[in-house]
Amino acid sequence: QVQLVESGGGSVQGGGSLRLSCSASGLTYSNYCMAWFRQAPGKEREAVAAISAGGSTTYYADSVKGRFTIDRDNAKNTLYLQMNSLKPEDTAMYYCAAADRRAYDCFSGRNLDAWGQGTLVTVSS
Repeated sequence: QVQLVESGGGSVQGGGSLRLSCSASGLTYSNYCMAWFRQAPGKEREAVAAISAGGSTTYYADSVKGRFTIDRDNAKNTLYLQMNSLKPEDTAMYYCAAADRRAYDCFSGRNLDAWGQGTLVTVSS
């Protein structure tokens, strides 16, 4: 059974940084593209970033480009999201997701194979 578990969320002041982690089990991790999504209260879920199975290809939402970095450690079955220069509008529940597909398919949110339960990020002004 595929399981994704996020961690690293919390409360931070604007301009601060957080590093989210997503630990994966029950899948051949190195075969899966991975992605981070977020959903703020009252808003639709949106893709934040995605990374290919091998880590060579990444995609970012325009709103986070230059501030967030997605990375993965295939030896540890772990996905990361380094978030710098955080803004109040980054406040949301952050979810990781996996798919046995290309990175763009992960970023699009279509036909994803597994989702985590989420970790909450709160950024104060």
